[in-house]
Amino acid sequence: MKNKILIIFSSIFFMLNSCSSEDNAAASNLETPIANAAKDVNDAGFKAKWNYVSKSQSYLLDVSISGDFTTFVENYNSKEVTDLNEIVVGLNGGTQYFYRVRAKNDSQISGYSNVISVITTGSSTIPEDPTFLKVKANKLANPFFVGMAVKADQLVNGSKYDAILKNEFSSISAEYEMKMNPISTASGVYNWTAADKIVAYGNANGINVHGHALVWHNAVPTWLTNFSGTDVQFAAEVKKYITDVVTHYAGKVKSWDVVNEAVDDNTGELRNTIFLQRMGPNYVKDCFQWARDAANAAGDKNLLLFYNDYATSTNIPKQNKMFSIIDDLKTSNLIDGVGYQMHNTYLNPTKIQIETDINRAVAKGLKIHISELDIQVNPTNDITSFTNERRLAQKEKYKEIVKIYNAIPAANKYALTIWGMKDDESWIPYSTDLNHVGNDWPLLYDSNFALKSAHTGFLEGLD
Repeated sequence: MKNKILIIFSSIFFMLNSCSSEDNAAASNLETPIANAAKDVNDAGFKAKWNYVSKSQSYLLDVSISGDFTTFVENYNSKEVTDLNEIVVGLNGGTQYFYRVRAKNDSQISGYSNVISVITTGSSTIPEDPTFLKVKANKLANPFFVGMAVKADQLVNGSKYDAILKNEFSSISAEYEMKMNPISTASGVYNWTAADKIVAYGNANGINVHGHALVWHNAVPTWLTNFSGTDVQFAAEVKKYITDVVTHYAGKVKSWDVVNEAVDDNTGELRNTIFLQRMGPNYVKDCFQWARDAANAAGDKNLLLFYNDYATSTNIPKQNKMFSIIDDLKTSNLIDGVGYQMHNTYLNPTKIQIETDINRAVAKGLKIHISELDIQVNPTNDITSFTNERRLAQKEKYKEIVKIYNAIPAANKYALTIWGMKDDESWIPYSTDLNHVGNDWPLLYDSNFALKSAHTGFLEGLD
C-alpha cells in the first residue's frame, strides 16, 4: 500500500513539474503578435490594435514616423500596454505613421509583429521643406544636375516659371520643341525659334541644356513620313537632319538623346517604325554615328550621346534588347549614357527592379540620366481628389528614386530630370495611352506653383 501511495505522489510530482517546465518554455518562447489595421483614425491619433498572444502579460508598442523605426513618436518607444489596443494621441494631421508590437512575459519578449501603416486625417501641420533642390544637390560629395522639362513659352523673365527654374534647377530638357517634327519643316529647312529660345535661356542662366530628342518615331514631320524617294535617300535625309541640328547647337547643348524609344513593348525587339522600315536594323547605330561625326566636325569633343527609353525596369525582354543595342554602340565608342524615363506610379516599379536596371548600365561605365521622372498617384482612377495617403506614398516614392540615384558612383551620375513643373500641365492626366484619363497629380508643384510633399521627398532622398 505504501508503495502504491509513493508511486501516486511521484506521478503527481512529475506531472506538476512537467507542467511547470511547459509553462516556462512557453514563457521563454512567446509567439509573435499580429498587428491589425488601425481604427478610429482622426487628425491627432488612432487606435492601434493587435491579436492576443498566449502567456503574454503585456505588450510593447512602438510608433514611428518612419517604416524602419529609426525615430519614435514621443512616449511610444516600447510603451507597455496591458490591453489588446492602445489609443495613440498627440499626432499631426495628414501624416503617415507606423506601428508594431511585441508580447512580454516578465523578462521574456517576443519578436516584432508586422508593421502597420496609418495616415492621420486632416492636413499636415508640418510645412514642406523649402530648400532649393539644386542647392542641396550641389552640396553633395558627388553632385549631379537637377533637371526639369520646359516649354519655350514658360521662359519669360520674371515669371513664376522663371523664378523656380533659376532657383531650383541646374538642367533643362525641351518637353517637345527640340524634336524633329517642330524643327524640320522641309528637307534642309528649319524652324529654330522655340528650340533656340530654350537653349539660349539655359546658356544665359548657367543651366545645363540636354537635347531631347534627335530621332523619335512619334515626332516625324509629315514631309518625311510621306517621303517618296528611295530608302537610301530617306537615310540621307535623316543624316542631314541629325548633322545640321547637332552642328547648330554645338557647344551650346551638352548632351543629346540620339534615339528615343526604339524597343517594342511587346516583342522585345526593335519597334516597327518608319526608321526601321526604311533604314534597316542598324538605323540606331547609324544615327549615333552621324551625331558623333557631326559633333567632332564641329569641334564639340565633349558632347554626350544617350539612348533613352521607358519601362525597362519591369519589362525584362525590353531591358535585355536595350542593353544589346547599348553593347553594340559601346563597342564602337558611340554612346556615353542611358536615359531612364521613369514614368512610374506610386506602387511600381519596386526599388529592387529599378536598382537592377540601373546597375546594368553602371557596370558598363555609362552615364545615368533619370530623364523623365514623374510619379502617378491615380493609375486606376480610384480616387477623385489628391488624398493624404497618395500624397505621402508619392513622397516616399520620389525619396526612394532619388536615394537610388544618389547612391550610384560619381562617374556614372549625370542628371535627374522631372518631366514638367505643375500637376495641371503634366501630360499624364491627358494621355489616352496610359488608359487612365482623368485626375492625377504626378509632379513636385501643384497647379498654384505650391511645393508638394513630393518636393520634400526629393530633398530627403538627397540625405
